Amino acid sequence: MAPRRKIVLATPALKGAAAMDRPPFARTASRLLPLLALLAACGSPAPAPDREPAAQAPPAPAFARLSADPVAHGERLATVLGCNGCHGKDLTGVDWSDPEWGRLWTANLTRAVARYDDAGLERAIRGGLGHDGRELWAMPSHLFTHLNDSEMKALTAWLRTHRPAGSDHPPPTFGPRAKEEIAAGSWRSSAADVRKDGDSWPPEAGPAHALGRYIVRATCSECHGLGLEGDRDQAQDRPAPPLAVAAAYDRARFRRLLRTGQPIGGRELRLMSGVARRRYSRLTEAELDAVYGYLTTVAASR
Repeated sequence: MAPRRKIVLATPALKGAAAMDRPPFARTASRLLPLLALLAACGSPAPAPDREPAAQAPPAPAFARLSADPVAHGERLATVLGCNGCHGKDLTGVDWSDPEWGRLWTANLTRAVARYDDAGLERAIRGGLGHDGRELWAMPSHLFTHLNDSEMKALTAWLRTHRPAGSDHPPPTFGPRAKEEIAAGSWRSSAADVRKDGDSWPPEAGPAHALGRYIVRATCSECHGLGLEGDRDQAQDRPAPPLAVAAAYDRARFRRLLRTGQPIGGRELRLMSGVARRRYSRLTEAELDAVYGYLTTVAASR
């Protein structure tokens, strides 16, 4: 029987005893590692430079939510926005008729609400359209187009808590002054106002004043206009001045005006004093300060 022959794999010589002690595959791998590292570096994308995280957009402005209960939130909103001013404290409607303007009742909401589903109520409040598709009148829907969904849900929840009371009221009929204003285009249906001004805003004053601008749009603009320039012809004996007048007030006096209706000088304002006590006294301190900051910033820019 032939003696076994020892097979020796030929490998290139390496320097040093340590190299000779390595198994053949280790010595081969040691040669390939630099090449593999070079190929990996060529084929991999360069590391992205450190970047600061993208800034998050600030939250959309909204009226403060003082209660988790949507009904309580809706009641405060309805008061600040004037719903129970125009429709009456019990929401059964108010007779605003005038010989020159015609027969004008605000709706008895305790009965009207039952005719609307939630989407229909939103169309009425934001769009100026009745449950039957007719265009409403004297409803400031164009000021409510940007109320957020949570605020709409709260208003709807509050409206639905009222049991039917009183009677329904007749649709409007227009007197000679109203007809003149309609023909001239200076008085429009609520839906027409939405088409014209539903996306209009009061003057911009920067992101720091977004909340004040939001509140002013939904409230003060009703009498003072979206341009905040006032309405000298409003109700003739009750003109609404330009809101640059806010610059005449310091913060404390402005708060007192909106809480108590008392202006500088202490006189009673024929419209604003009552509106302030009924509506704006329900604004929070932060909301009052936001309105003041916004109005004085706009005044300073003019």
